[in-house]
Amino acid sequence: MLQDYEINRTKTIIQKLVPYIEFIIILIMIQALVSLFTTAAEEDDTIRFRLLAHSDTPADQRVKIAIQHEIQPLIENAVNSSKTKKELGDNLAALESTIIEIAKSKSNGTAISLERKAALFPPKRSGLFVHPQATYDAYILTIGSGRGDNWWCALFPKICFPDEKEEEEEKVTFFVWEWIKGLFA
Repeated sequence: MLQDYEINRTKTIIQKLVPYIEFIIILIMIQALVSLFTTAAEEDDTIRFRLLAHSDTPADQRVKIAIQHEIQPLIENAVNSSKTKKELGDNLAALESTIIEIAKSKSNGTAISLERKAALFPPKRSGLFVHPQATYDAYILTIGSGRGDNWWCALFPKICFPDEKEEEEEKVTFFVWEWIKGLFA
């Protein structure tokens, strides 16, 4: 019968360093992925437009959407014809009365207000960029009390978002578990 014996091999310096090098490469890849998905968009000086509905009722949301569809082309024209933030501000200031008239005609007598002020905006994700929660220079068009869902746009550069709805997740069930519970119920 043959005896088993160990073969001892000495590791070279490269073989000793390979696990450490692999670990460092993995850490660098993880850091690159994290920074890719959390990059903040550079928009410190953007002008934003926010449209606040009176409430969350379907009728008030329809009014908000109707106003949005009417004024969005006007805003887009102002953005497209502007080369600087100052030009955009001047173009939007010229549109203020038109925007208020359109909103009043669509709002069925509900009070309308449009003001330019510093406003707090929630964080939003646009593709790979994160727009941080911050106070931005904004035009705020308020319909009635302004307590409903809102729609907003970063006008320079042009980025628009509806307010995101939280969806309820569907309850996950397992067929076998449900079948076993059914046997003993």
